[in-house]
Amino acid sequence: MSGIIPADAVAIGLGAFAGAMARYQAGRLAAEYIASDPKRFGHLTGWHTAAINVSGSFVLGGVTGAPLVHSKRNPAANLVGSGKHSYNHYFGLTPRAKLMFGVGFCGSFTTFSTYSVDVVNWISQGKMGKAAAYVMTNNVGGILAAAAGLVVVKKLFGV
Repeated sequence: MSGIIPADAVAIGLGAFAGAMARYQAGRLAAEYIASDPKRFGHLTGWHTAAINVSGSFVLGGVTGAPLVHSKRNPAANLVGSGKHSYNHYFGLTPRAKLMFGVGFCGSFTTFSTYSVDVVNWISQGKMGKAAAYVMTNNVGGILAAAAGLVVVKKLFGV
């Protein structure tokens, strides 16, 4: 096993920073929206985490499904006599970009820990139905969103 490649660490760190800031902003906007009319929107408290987790699962599915390209390859070389979908070899993500978006951005944008604490809190408050719906939304919704992201990107790239 070799050590971490500094450029990979930087890519992951940049992605993580962007993901954490996006998550912070989404949470802040959700809190402001709920606070603007708590009687009307108070029931939405905590649900922004499910929306973040499901949308992050969609993005990670897309990152996973994106074709792998190598940045040092000459894109024009892929277009010569490679068949009708040869342009697909030009478009995609490099391994480092997959690390940045997958491990970095999605890893810090989505949050299993907040989801877990929300479930525990609702169970301790006797809100079993809300906790169960939240678990189903995060788990089933996240899996379906990841599958959808994978399928969408594979269709876009013809892979």
